[in-house]
Amino acid sequence: MKLSIKALAIASVAIGLMGAGAHADDLTVGLLVKSLGNGFFDAAHKGADNAAKELGDTKVIYTGPTKATAEGQIEIINSLIDQKVGCIAISANDPDAVAPALEKAMSRGIKVISWDSGVTEKARMLHLNPSDTGLIGETIIKLAADYLPDGGEVAILSAASTAANQNSWIDAAKKILPEKFPKIKLVDVVYGDDDSAKSTDVAKGLLKAHPNLKAIIAPTTVGVVAAAQVVTDAGLIGKVNVTGLALPSEFKKFIDNGASQAVALWNPIDLGYSATMLCHDLTVGKQEAKPGVELSIGKVGKIKLDDHNAAAMAAPFEFNKKNIEEFSKIY
Repeated sequence: MKLSIKALAIASVAIGLMGAGAHADDLTVGLLVKSLGNGFFDAAHKGADNAAKELGDTKVIYTGPTKATAEGQIEIINSLIDQKVGCIAISANDPDAVAPALEKAMSRGIKVISWDSGVTEKARMLHLNPSDTGLIGETIIKLAADYLPDGGEVAILSAASTAANQNSWIDAAKKILPEKFPKIKLVDVVYGDDDSAKSTDVAKGLLKAHPNLKAIIAPTTVGVVAAAQVVTDAGLIGKVNVTGLALPSEFKKFIDNGASQAVALWNPIDLGYSATMLCHDLTVGKQEAKPGVELSIGKVGKIKLDDHNAAAMAAPFEFNKKNIEEFSKIY
């Protein structure tokens, strides 16, 4: 018998509560991710648990839909409201679709923050960007351009067309192209919805539609693995370079086999840790989220909120043949 998304969500919440072993007056953080079974979010979960242990008065419910959909997240938000969590920290599949449910949560006294992929401003107290949008946009193009001295055609394989973080990075990349990378021609942007099978299909479509393609840039940990596997299977190693944002542990084999020269990513462990610390400060520490306020993210450092109550955690870090072995053992 198949369980509904809502049933799975409630089961996840119940398991989280049973396993936490915390007192009734402790803070409960609902760490709501785009989808379960994603290595990036599993690493963020580790960071959140590390923060909870460090704080001592906090427990984490790690949950998300089985597919990266707004509908799945909405059902889970409602179940977290029913569980009376203290704070919801969401990486959203759609910034607008999940907003009414999050506003409902805030009306019930639940603190709401977004991280990684944001939501509309009225539906959260603050947003934690993994890094600076402009820098990420420049980085993903630079990762391709550094290995294309003569320039050439590149394409982007993104996650969902509604993913706020992906769209902002792509916009930043497009803006920086004519100024810093005039030899690089962006010929297409396609969407794999953070689904391995669909990302594989659209990557194959890119190779067919653009026979002169020199690089596929995938700013998604699911898409970049799918694209690298397609290039490997098609015997195009050395002809088409795959790059973007990747988990070192999942992507090491493609650096090793030459399908990719380099990728980058912020530390998702730090991201989950920082989101949990912010939930704690806003709920237990009673800190206020407003423009100009500086907030602690524990051992990671501090952030300062901008005019939109958003802040960046850290810059992305490049992984290549020199360091992929080391970092693949971490996350």
